Amino acid sequence: MASTEERMQILKMIEEGKITATEGADLLRALDQDSQNPKNEPLKGTSSPRWFRVRVTDMGSGRNKVNVNIPMGLVNVGIKMGARFAPEMEGMEYQQIMDAIKSGQQGKIMDVTDDESGERVEIFVE
Repeated sequence: MASTEERMQILKMIEEGKITATEGADLLRALDQDSQNPKNEPLKGTSSPRWFRVRVTDMGSGRNKVNVNIPMGLVNVGIKMGARFAPEMEGMEYQQIMDAIKSGQQGKIMDVTDDESGERVEIFVE
């Protein structure tokens, strides 16, 4: 069963208009499927990452334009939905992100600055 925290995060994203109700239902369904198919447990003394975080910052004002936290079990669904918001980026860095996640890397896995649009995109696995 998915944690209450993960479910509340999805509902909050719907409430804030970051995703549609249909996308939220897909995420909740994927979360339930993920919890029904448990993966291998991490090695003793290590913890598996729980969150995939994406932050987009306006370079001019320094303010966050986007700050999304996605449960790790939903990363594949989340990345595909995120491509909808930045169609010009679709597939460009996807493999790099997935390789970092699969290798167990944690912390900041990507930091891209787009000088033309004045935005900085940071991706974290925590």
